[in-house]
Amino acid sequence: MIEQDVIVGTKHGGMPAFAACPEGPGRFPPVIIYMDAPGIREELRNFARRVAKHGYFCLLPDMYYRNGMLRFDIPRRDEAMSTVIRAAMNTLNNTLVADDTGGMLLFLDAQEKVKPGPVGCVGYCMSGRYVVTAAGKFPQRIAAAASLYGIGIVTDKEDSPHLLADRIKAELYLGFAEVDPDVPAPVIPTLKQALDKAKVEYTCEIVKGTHHGYCFPARKDYNAAAAEETWTKLFALWNRNLK
Repeated sequence: MIEQDVIVGTKHGGMPAFAACPEGPGRFPPVIIYMDAPGIREELRNFARRVAKHGYFCLLPDMYYRNGMLRFDIPRRDEAMSTVIRAAMNTLNNTLVADDTGGMLLFLDAQEKVKPGPVGCVGYCMSGRYVVTAAGKFPQRIAAAASLYGIGIVTDKEDSPHLLADRIKAELYLGFAEVDPDVPAPVIPTLKQALDKAKVEYTCEIVKGTHHGYCFPARKDYNAAAAEETWTKLFALWNRNLK
């Protein structure tokens, strides 16, 4: 496998990222991993490696790059660290991440190992809103997008991602935790109504027996069975739309 630290050019400056792809000949469909609130760490790099092993060029951007290099020692997480993480998360918004996505697409287009054409993505936690936004802002490129226990997808703001439903051409997978205080009850029905009205191809489900964070092995709410089933669904989604 080929792994490298790269710099993605954006309108806001250089964004560090981790990239991984198979070592063999050929070009590989691109997949972007949009991080969760705790940010870049080895756990996410391992996710990128797993995606690459399945025959993709995976890009993992450091979305906090505007704040310098933020790294959190998650096993030592306490309320003080959580306060800093929330502050970092709140420096982002849909417009900024859409700008960054434009830069990522240009970066991918310039890579010898990247297959031209459709792009896949997945976003965890805070980035659920960003993958839906990306699908709406770049409908000619984003062909398969997944949100896992995503927050902020439905809001009362003008830039709420669900309002972009009529622009989305991608197939979506939206997996929500059964127990998630960050996803109010009206979110899922409102989201489904918007997607149905726009005739978006999607799967939206509540994963039984799970809490927010169920995909991450280092989290106390990790659910191994649900996480592995999710990986199966992700690769099926990307295989259908990217290969």
